[in-house]
Amino acid sequence: MSTQAVARTVPYKEKAPFDYSSYIRKGKLPHIWCPGCGHGIVLKSLLRAIDATGMSKDDIALVSGIGCSSRTPGYVDFNTLHTLHGRALAYATGLKLAKPKLKVIVITGDGDALAIGGNHFIHTCRRNMDMTVLVYNNYIYGMTSGQSSPTTPQGMIATTARYGSIEPTFDTCNLAKASGATFVARGTAYHCQELEKTIYDAITHKGTSVVDILDSCPTYYGRFNKVKGNSELMVVAEKEGTVSLAQAEKMTPEQMQGKLARGVLHKTERPEYCEEYEKLMAKAQGR
Repeated sequence: MSTQAVARTVPYKEKAPFDYSSYIRKGKLPHIWCPGCGHGIVLKSLLRAIDATGMSKDDIALVSGIGCSSRTPGYVDFNTLHTLHGRALAYATGLKLAKPKLKVIVITGDGDALAIGGNHFIHTCRRNMDMTVLVYNNYIYGMTSGQSSPTTPQGMIATTARYGSIEPTFDTCNLAKASGATFVARGTAYHCQELEKTIYDAITHKGTSVVDILDSCPTYYGRFNKVKGNSELMVVAEKEGTVSLAQAEKMTPEQMQGKLARGVLHKTERPEYCEEYEKLMAKAQGR
């Protein structure tokens, strides 16, 4: 049965209690994530969102590259593909073209998606292929010893920026929107229930959907930058550094300084790539 056939059309509704075990490959545990890492929270939100769609596990494929976030597919019982650094979106594109009925979800990080994989990110958004891209954004390369990433804030320390980064940062959402993604949203690991709903909306959107998920890395980012030197303070920063869209609408530009808006920031419709490709094949074959 196709993904389109099983996806629910009813509005999202939170489900509790929830049986996570049906989605976990228990033989792959324990996971590698450090104490205080937010990736486990994001995984829980993702599984609850998938469950809410009503899709069969066989109709879903999770694709990842390299990094802490990219270990996610190894722990879950879907069709999964763990690929090369920065190339998750290239593999996902090929998979979607070969199996267009699959709901493809890409798990990637700020370094994997926006640095070595930046060109693939831009063109994935431009094509508007029906896939969901979840960017676990913890401002640093967490797996490979804490190098700075394209989202490391200016002045923050990393192993490749010992006296503070001097580079301006990418805004993942602005980049996705400018590149052509038809659904762009932001969430945080702190606002986990809100994140569930956002991921659900992204998965059920037809076209390229991108969710920038603000997350925490206490092992490197937090340890290097002592102002956020433990996991508790880092989670509080996710709470205090963001506001909902409803709150943002009531705030002045001065009040928004240093804060980011959460929620669905951009949503539109345009032709989906695989459907247009099918039309092109039919034309070429004289159908």
